Amino acid sequence: MRGRALPDGFVPERAPEVPAELRNAATVMLLRDGATGIEVFLQRRVRGMAFAGGMTVFPGGGVDPRDRELASAEDAQVGWAGPDPAWWARRFGCSPDLARALVCAAVRETFEESGVLLAGPEPDRVVGETGRYAAARAELETRERSLAEFLAAEGLVLRADLLRPWSNWVTPEREPRRYDTRFFLAALPEGQLADAGTSEAAEAYWAAPQRALEDFRAGRCQLLPPTEVTLAELAEHDTLEAALAAERTMRPIMPKLLNRDGRWQAVLPGEPGYEEAQ
Repeated sequence: MRGRALPDGFVPERAPEVPAELRNAATVMLLRDGATGIEVFLQRRVRGMAFAGGMTVFPGGGVDPRDRELASAEDAQVGWAGPDPAWWARRFGCSPDLARALVCAAVRETFEESGVLLAGPEPDRVVGETGRYAAARAELETRERSLAEFLAAEGLVLRADLLRPWSNWVTPEREPRRYDTRFFLAALPEGQLADAGTSEAAEAYWAAPQRALEDFRAGRCQLLPPTEVTLAELAEHDTLEAALAAERTMRPIMPKLLNRDGRWQAVLPGEPGYEEAQ
């Protein structure tokens, strides 16, 4: 496969003497069945943001320290439905404590950035229209309230069974901000709508994965390598059911950066130039 060109100015001119510390993060690909196949929810980030400003991305973000409240507080009175943290830990190659925090971050970030809430009043139910939680959504985004506090106050069960593990991407060592990001897949719950009601998105929309890739190649949007690769993987599935049932091999993927003719490109393990890239 070819190297993936990065936008001008995206890669710092000087590499850090010591790679930045990795921060754990979660990203969620929301899917739905469209008229001609699956569609995925995408957001164009506000320009000027410290990380991936102006890029088209999936909802997601870093694990907040308070995401671990649900992971450690025995008296949080928050229900959990679906695979337990030990199962997620085996899939993501991490501790059960971190795995549970990653799942909590996935649910929280999806709600903050799209208004889609993967929780319900019972282990086998999911909430419908989420407008009544608008105030709590804003408080989550400003960190005035934790996910555990919100779910406990509303008597909601976290629906880990609505998520599927997809991949694990690690930011290149040359970047000043680095993330160890676990990618999840989830279907848009019936009765819910995804929106752009977050301060981090300039716009949001649904698109067939192949259409999003065509937009990228035509210069109508900008994608980071993990987003481009993931869209190509999603495009291999004709239906939502097939995508959710896909068996995935989880291994960390860290692109490296290579300067070719004055332009920075990202190369993946196994691609030409990877061994000599930074």
